[in-house]
Amino acid sequence: STFLNRAFDQLLMDVALLKQPVTLVLDRSGVTGPDGASHNGMWDLSLTGIIPGVRVAAPRDEATLRLGLREATRVSDGPTVVRFPKGAVGTDVAALATSPDGVDRVHGDGSADVLIVAVGSMVATAVGAAENLAEQGVDVDVVDPRWVYPVPRSIVEDARSCRLVVTVEDNGLHGGVGSAVCAALDAAGVRADRLSLGLPQEFLDHASRSEILTEVGLTVDGVAGSITARMADLASTT
Repeated sequence: STFLNRAFDQLLMDVALLKQPVTLVLDRSGVTGPDGASHNGMWDLSLTGIIPGVRVAAPRDEATLRLGLREATRVSDGPTVVRFPKGAVGTDVAALATSPDGVDRVHGDGSADVLIVAVGSMVATAVGAAENLAEQGVDVDVVDPRWVYPVPRSIVEDARSCRLVVTVEDNGLHGGVGSAVCAALDAAGVRADRLSLGLPQEFLDHASRSEILTEVGLTVDGVAGSITARMADLASTT
């Protein structure tokens, strides 16, 4: 993932501009930990998000990685990107329902006031946070746009009935999926409150992946705590 920084010009001018059917597979996306600050894959979603016509997949598990790669190689009118993290393969997260544009609902019944849009490896974390919040009486829907760019229309429509839309990603917050979702909501006139959770725009310390994720709040407890705090702020202003 981090080496995409060096190939950005080729992806933009030699591939995307010419609408070439090239599939890039980026491993070690998100936090890699012991590989050091230079290898954390925290920029690829920011870089690919500004490329016209690119489609970017962030599979959440082994099953969706296989599916995403098959779908990517069938695209014939422009570049596709499939990103996945470093680490052991976890348990597959089943979809409860799938929208016509490919967004999987992985928690909730689709009617909650809080909508979490989770990206890639953060899906399992978001589901855990939603389960914790349910114990506090907070209903949460968690959706996984397996293809994060372009922002699926169904996410915008789901957000219309929500009080709070939360994005959780293992990418830098500046120019990431959270920014893209917020822009899509603004363009559609959706006024739900927003909370973007991701990696701070700084070179992360050398540490294990779990230590870094804990430090930046991208854990089950961290995500749940951030949502609880925002819900408290909203309650105090109404």
